[in-house]
Amino acid sequence: MPVLVASDLDRTLIYSAAALALTMPDARAPRLLCVEVHEARPLSYMTETAAQLLTDLGDAAVFVPTTTRTRKQYQRINLPGPEPKYAICANGGHLLVDGVTDPDWHAQVQARLAEQCAPLAEIRDHLLASADPLWVRKHRIAEDLFAYLVVERELLPEEWVKELAVWAENRGWTVSLQGRKIYAVPKPLTKSAAVHEVARRTGADLTLAAGDSLLDADLLLAADKGWRPGHGELADAAWTAPAISALPERGVLAGERILREFLKETRASR
Repeated sequence: MPVLVASDLDRTLIYSAAALALTMPDARAPRLLCVEVHEARPLSYMTETAAQLLTDLGDAAVFVPTTTRTRKQYQRINLPGPEPKYAICANGGHLLVDGVTDPDWHAQVQARLAEQCAPLAEIRDHLLASADPLWVRKHRIAEDLFAYLVVERELLPEEWVKELAVWAENRGWTVSLQGRKIYAVPKPLTKSAAVHEVARRTGADLTLAAGDSLLDADLLLAADKGWRPGHGELADAAWTAPAISALPERGVLAGERILREFLKETRASR
């Protein structure tokens, strides 16, 4: 039976320059591989060691990139190793099979959202009305499924985020602050539901997962074994669960450690 490895990408396996956390002396810094270019500029990295580990993992397990990114944002990432047959985008809103959206899965997701939570238009209007242009750089709607803001973190009032979270909770939505982005995501829109579907299709009897943010908590809880890095929303909240390992590593070296753990567990299951 195959092992399914479902991993968040940003700040879990791949890192922007600002998130690398290269705290060691310059001469001891790891060699980096650029895995994403946007508008002719390098955007995301992993260590060269992590790139080899991911290549090995792709040969040994069903590796499923599992991201809140839109399909367009995901498709500009050039991960090393075999091309994944499955990928999960838009926090579970789109299940890609050989790079193409599965329309039946997307229709099921849309039906759940219509039935179980407030409409996106209500959330969008509230964000437009309540977010101060002083600290908001961009308002964005992702895949007609959820909303997010790009903000100036140093100017962002913590109380506003807390108030937004309470307001959203009462409407069946979740708020997550990740770097310079504030996400408002419907509660029924989950990575774990899409991962369960991939497990069903592949016949996997062991699921491994990793993630750093509040939006990854359901993914980690749904896995047989999971890891979170020493940075991010989950680490800040000291979040844990019985089958979850809280790693001490932060930044790009955490991505390397997570891949080592994935590979070790995959090989041990044979």
